[in-house]
Amino acid sequence: MYESVLGLDYWPQTANSPRAAYARPEEDVSSVTQDQVLDALRRVQDPDLHKDIVTLGFITKNEVKGGTVEVTINLTTPACPVKDLMKAEAEKFIREIPGVKEVHIEMTAEVRGPSGPPRQLAPEVRHIVAVSSGKGGVGKSTVTVNLAVALAKTGAKVGVLDCDVYGPDIPMMVGLTGEPETVGKKLLPKERHGVKTMSIGYLLSEDKPVIWRGPMVHKLIEQFLADVQWGELDYLLVDMPPGTGDAQLSLAQIVPLSGTVLVTTPQAVSTYDVGKAVMMFKQVNVEILGIVENMAGYVVSGKIDGAPVGTTMQLDTGTRSQAVTVNEDGRFESVVHIFGQGGAEGLSGKYGFPVLGRVPLNPAVRVGGDGGDPVTITDPDSIIAKEFAEIAGKLAQRLAVREHKSLPVLQ
Repeated sequence: MYESVLGLDYWPQTANSPRAAYARPEEDVSSVTQDQVLDALRRVQDPDLHKDIVTLGFITKNEVKGGTVEVTINLTTPACPVKDLMKAEAEKFIREIPGVKEVHIEMTAEVRGPSGPPRQLAPEVRHIVAVSSGKGGVGKSTVTVNLAVALAKTGAKVGVLDCDVYGPDIPMMVGLTGEPETVGKKLLPKERHGVKTMSIGYLLSEDKPVIWRGPMVHKLIEQFLADVQWGELDYLLVDMPPGTGDAQLSLAQIVPLSGTVLVTTPQAVSTYDVGKAVMMFKQVNVEILGIVENMAGYVVSGKIDGAPVGTTMQLDTGTRSQAVTVNEDGRFESVVHIFGQGGAEGLSGKYGFPVLGRVPLNPAVRVGGDGGDPVTITDPDSIIAKEFAEIAGKLAQRLAVREHKSLPVLQ
């Protein structure tokens, strides 16, 4: 039967009406199932563990109410650098399920730590990571503090243990002084910028040197792990003294380490000494998680008033000249590799561990370290702060891969 309403022609939708064959049936939202959601989420792969997030057991909530899907994805670290990408993929694949109208995804994280029996010392700390180098003056403490802050800003629970008893710089770099408080027989770590810290620098006057033999260093490290109330920590970064001496060996003997991060500068003398540290850690069966190249060039920039665009000038760097070109604003910029370049890549290729990142020279880093406010706090949007955040993410990834090597997963 033909009818007209408001000038629009239509056939009543009966089984025999001419348009019945073209009518789109209403979607039955009740047909969306949890199994369909899981099948969609199996398309999301963890790029480091090379398995889908369902198989890895990352899905801790999967609820379907009509056309609304609520999912919680629990990652292995809050510092995961691809968590936003994984969330976007998960939402996209779920929305492709017929009948889904709303998708709510919550991203959580739980650092699980390596498998095996609990550690006797600092049992609530999931990962203990040494930050070491073969020589002094490479900015190891600077890297330690900024990495710790970068990890803490992701929501991770982080601590720093200063094991450089002969040159304890951590108190200055985090802006803390004075003796730590105690609870019973336990020392409470001093906390700032979201990071718990402990150092012999809190226990001695600023001008008093530490003149100790190896056994005393060993005992101090043991006490800082046993007699400090660290509480639950995802990561405890241990700032080591330079070289391959008593402190490194003692730490490796006292507690099982999740690994070590090496710090170098590009120059040959630094990479030569780091090579010795590599062999030392291999001898005590400590995995090298990666290397950070500090002082990796210095950005020189400026402006030439009145210079036409495309003007070329020669910049004398001391060892050679670099050609720089002026832009439309009369400005130029170039990276001067004061300490050379390629040192970290050489070590990476020789020993088979990754380069976690390169941190250029910048006065802001020095100012922040001297003033107790690291650059990751004072200038979080700077290139250097972003580089530290990226290094922190890569470190967290490496630890997540390591902890999953021995964990059973669903098939």
